[in-house]
Amino acid sequence: MALLLWVALVRMAAAHEVFPSIANFTAEEGTLSIEIATTAEAILAGIDLDGLEDTDAAENAADYDALRALPPEEIADQVEANWPEIAENIVITADGDPVLADLAGVEVEDVENFDLRRTTTLVLTAPLSVDAETVQIGWTRSYGDLTLRQNGVPDDVAFTQTLSGGEISPAIAIAGGTVQSGWAVFADYIGVGFDHIIPLGLDHILFVLGLFFLAQRVGPLLWQVTAFTLAHTITLALAALGIVNVPPEIVEPIIAASIVYVAVENILTPGLKPWRPAVVFAFGLLHGLGFASVLGEFGLPESAFIPALIGFNVGVEVGQLVVIAVAFAVSAAALRASQIAGMETGVVAGYIVFALLCVAGMAVGADAMPDWAATYIAPFLLPLSVLGFLCAVCVAASSVGTVAYRQFVAIPASAAIAVIGAWWVIERTLL
Repeated sequence: MALLLWVALVRMAAAHEVFPSIANFTAEEGTLSIEIATTAEAILAGIDLDGLEDTDAAENAADYDALRALPPEEIADQVEANWPEIAENIVITADGDPVLADLAGVEVEDVENFDLRRTTTLVLTAPLSVDAETVQIGWTRSYGDLTLRQNGVPDDVAFTQTLSGGEISPAIAIAGGTVQSGWAVFADYIGVGFDHIIPLGLDHILFVLGLFFLAQRVGPLLWQVTAFTLAHTITLALAALGIVNVPPEIVEPIIAASIVYVAVENILTPGLKPWRPAVVFAFGLLHGLGFASVLGEFGLPESAFIPALIGFNVGVEVGQLVVIAVAFAVSAAALRASQIAGMETGVVAGYIVFALLCVAGMAVGADAMPDWAATYIAPFLLPLSVLGFLCAVCVAASSVGTVAYRQFVAIPASAAIAVIGAWWVIERTLL
């Protein structure tokens, strides 16, 4: 029940996930045109998006929700009414001199489902002198990350970069040619891939944990994870190139079904079957299509397509390995105690202390934690505490022999994962 509660809370937060805003700009005929796709409700509510993962965690989340409930035309009216204040937080320069942009239009997406994020596109125009050579663009850190893309020039010389922490872009040549190095793009997209697993990739986390709870040795587990990674890399590349395009309405329910499959197989079979890596590979192909939807929010720069794609996959793989490493670190002593069938009072006490520390962390709350801990640790304290208590029971019951770990840890955890996956199948197909 605790695991199900955790998933429910995380899913509600996911409905209000914070993504980078995307600004496409073109400079031609003495005019700089910028289209910024952003979440206007967060800006209007005065939410500080810097480092924030979901708007529900903000102090003024209620203001955001109230704005989200308004029809698109009212949001457009509020953006226009507040434009002078918003404009002060947007920085534009031409050859180093400040340029004031006008709001030429506001387009608010019509999304009837309140649980889905709504995108607002701000259309800006700013005058440029005919001999201007460079521009710089950025905005205040409270508006969150900004992915900047240059249009109107050949793809191989177009500028693309994600700006964080209120930073301003470098001087971008209007004619093109100011591009990030391949290594810089590679490094940027490692972070994008990692964040999609931790903390945002709950479905992928549960799939990887489903693999973990069946394999009680590192070798077979790594084979499965490698098959999964290879498969999702293939379909992610094909989707990014536009060769494969499967609607999320089809992909997402099947991803949920894959979670159910691996979890149920964990319960019904005591060990790894020969067909498991092949099945994992097939499911990995589907998960890759799910990853592609995330890259749709960021885009892959044409000038550094390969470094960006590789960087994203490296980030995903690192995130998966971190999930496995944490799960192994927590449950290793329980697995060992089960295998040697020996009662270890100190280990039981250690697990109970660990679980209680996780509970204490939840009581303290994410607001009292450093930003990195609030983002990457706080969301997972509840399931970690449950795993700690399960491992304590496993060690205490280790006298029953080698089935203790499977009976008291792997099967209960897999059952919870199966129930969650089954609910997602229903949610993504019928609700």
